[in-house]
Amino acid sequence: MSSNDQQQRQTRTDFAKAVNMSVKELQRWLDTEESKSVGQSDDGGESKGHHSGRRIVEIKSTKVGDLTDDDHRHMRKVVGYVHRHLAQRPEGDVADTKWRYSLMNWGHDPLK
Repeated sequence: MSSNDQQQRQTRTDFAKAVNMSVKELQRWLDTEESKSVGQSDDGGESKGHHSGRRIVEIKSTKVGDLTDDDHRHMRKVVGYVHRHLAQRPEGDVADTKWRYSLMNWGHDPLK
């Protein structure tokens, strides 16, 4: 097995741990106003996190053998985002916070 194959396998493992929402859960979430209310956008349109969520749905719906290098790059980006933001957890109840909503756009529900 090449080092690239090993790296991609590790990326998929890390991604599966970071993204704890199912495709259906994420699709339902992305349709909510709460999902659309958070995140940064360059032009006032769809936020980066919301766009990432749609990309995560595509990746999770793709067979492993059909994943591209670009898919693996995005998976690593998702893992990094989730890890960074989990480290910034605010105190108290986070159920209805922008922090949680942002993480959910990236496929991770911290209350699961």
